[in-house]
Amino acid sequence: MPGTGSRSSYQQFNDEDDDDDKISGPLSQDSFDDADEETVPEESNGNVGQENDMGGNSPPRRFSKTCVKNVFTVLLIFIYLVLTAVAIFLAYQTISDFLDKLSQPVMSVSYKEVDSFSPPGIALFPDDAQLLSCKHHYHDNIPPLVDPGTPQERDCEITEVTYFGPFTEHKQKRAVVVRGPSDVKNKELIFVQFSQNETREDFSAISYMLFAKFSDLIESANKSAFMSDCERNYSMWTFSGGFRTWVKMSLVKTSGRRSEAVEFRQESGVVKFNDKRPESEQTVQLFFVVFEWRDPYIQEIRLVSFPRDIITLARIAHTRESDGVQVSRASFCADRDCESLELHRHPLCRLHGSLQGCKFC
Repeated sequence: MPGTGSRSSYQQFNDEDDDDDKISGPLSQDSFDDADEETVPEESNGNVGQENDMGGNSPPRRFSKTCVKNVFTVLLIFIYLVLTAVAIFLAYQTISDFLDKLSQPVMSVSYKEVDSFSPPGIALFPDDAQLLSCKHHYHDNIPPLVDPGTPQERDCEITEVTYFGPFTEHKQKRAVVVRGPSDVKNKELIFVQFSQNETREDFSAISYMLFAKFSDLIESANKSAFMSDCERNYSMWTFSGGFRTWVKMSLVKTSGRRSEAVEFRQESGVVKFNDKRPESEQTVQLFFVVFEWRDPYIQEIRLVSFPRDIITLARIAHTRESDGVQVSRASFCADRDCESLELHRHPLCRLHGSLQGCKFC
């Protein structure tokens, strides 16, 4: 039966195809998937590679930015701490300097012009030398020497004092004290001459000392003790033989909280003496010295310390209308007394009790 055979063969063929499909179906799907996975990189190699690169590089970039940000933050904090430490150190240094200045005295310097000085005391220590002459002259005019080396007239007030020095108690000293010049306007000066025979000393010089007032010695009950105290408190100078030493004096007064000190400052010039005496007389050495005031000003130094003695140290600059006149004022005030800063010459310089306990110009 031909029809039956063809149907059975067709059915058999279909069954075989179904079996093949069942067997090959999953395998082909797997292989298709594998093929897709393999072909996709080949077809879109560029796009997929870029995505992989971007995906792989993005975490390191984020990490580097965070790291740099943290480093800058730490650096800024460090700079802030350094600046803070510097500011604290500078503040501490400023406060320390200020406190140190508070404990030290403040100096106020002024100059007072005078027409004449109180005659100072000029104490000369000639030892073996002999006083030849002592004369007053004016306007820097010293006449030529007449018979140098011989005693001449004297017009100075002189007194001699013997005493034991404060530093050499067992050695008696002789001081020739001369009343110094006073008329500074007319340039009064004193010219003194000494002579000394040959000496065994290596150097020949005469020492002298200046003290504030010649009248203090005259009025003193114990002149020896007075001279000893002067030597203890005043400086000694010298002038040499064979020269004329010109001494120009200036006076400095220093006022503290409890006491007042007087100091002499000097400038000296030296010129050689041309000895025209016979050679036989030149063995006697001559000394010449001139004393004169340098200028008509007394330097006044006032020492005050913070905070005990000072109430205020300032220049009070202000103006006001007083009888149609505008007045400028400035003063220096302390708790005990008060000195104007060179405004005492101004006729309108007056401060009326603006600070209690002060005395104004």
